[in-house]
Amino acid sequence: MSKRKLTRRQSWRIEKIQKEREKRAERRDEKADQKLNESDLGPEQDGLIITHYGTQVMVEDPQTGLAKRCHFRSNLGGLVTGDQVIWRDGNPFGVVVARSQRATTLMRPDPYGDMKAVAANIDRIVIVVAPYPEPHFNLIDRYLVAAEAIGIEPALVINKVDLIDDQQRDKVASIEALYTSLGYTVILASATQDHGLEPLRDYLSHFTCVFVGQSGVGKSSLVNALLPKANIRVGSLSERQTGTHTTTNARLYHIPSGGRLIDSPGIREFGLWHIEPEDVLAGFKEFRPFIGSCKFRDCSHSHEPGCAILQALEDGEISAGRLDGYRRILADMHPNR
Repeated sequence: MSKRKLTRRQSWRIEKIQKEREKRAERRDEKADQKLNESDLGPEQDGLIITHYGTQVMVEDPQTGLAKRCHFRSNLGGLVTGDQVIWRDGNPFGVVVARSQRATTLMRPDPYGDMKAVAANIDRIVIVVAPYPEPHFNLIDRYLVAAEAIGIEPALVINKVDLIDDQQRDKVASIEALYTSLGYTVILASATQDHGLEPLRDYLSHFTCVFVGQSGVGKSSLVNALLPKANIRVGSLSERQTGTHTTTNARLYHIPSGGRLIDSPGIREFGLWHIEPEDVLAGFKEFRPFIGSCKFRDCSHSHEPGCAILQALEDGEISAGRLDGYRRILADMHPNR
């Protein structure tokens, strides 16, 4: 079912309401800044944002592991989970005064179609699949392309290996073989078997990661198994403050065995957002050596003579299945072409 097109007046009203909200937010920020300037604040120190509560953030002190609710200066723009910041302690709230440059940024569309940061400084995107629901190469390729496009290295976890049966055994084995041959890290896991999480724990211990994947593959079970208790120590003041608040924003957890995990339902729905066709092509890593070598600059890699991608297919440098996956992604992104 296609989306209903807004009339000009409806679009104008939506834009007007949004601008009014932005002005109210600016006035609130100005008042908050005035109060913060009057506060008796401590010295500047490093911090890590572990979650976001609208106009406030929770900042963790890396020295003590304690977290405190903080305001932040309006000139900083948006802050997200995973941001490294400079903050000053205060009573009852701290203040974030600066944000360090982000190494990576994970983004998704907001309700208005604009891209919005949801997490920062992620090292790995962990794509989770399972024997059931049946994994599909094309879906895995979509996640891989999206991760490659934003410069975050992906890894593939085949979860629920205890449920592999004769019907899915060959399919799972072919997935493991293909993506391992392409140079991706592939990890077998089970949250219900003894030592079924050891390879995953070892891998995660080196990175800040997020889990993505379709519903039913066991992402929540993995998170619960890796985090039997939320390993976030919060000071008594912050505990009282957070007791009356809930959030659906991303939250950063420390995995007891090492590493960090940023988790939220919104991140798990990570996908191909605003990715250009050339980025889709580059997202298939084995295609990269041949990009730019086609006879025609506007080559569609489907039928043109002198196409380097088609020649690579003929030479066995790339697989027909991956090329078909590339074409399906493009067709889904641009169905009318």
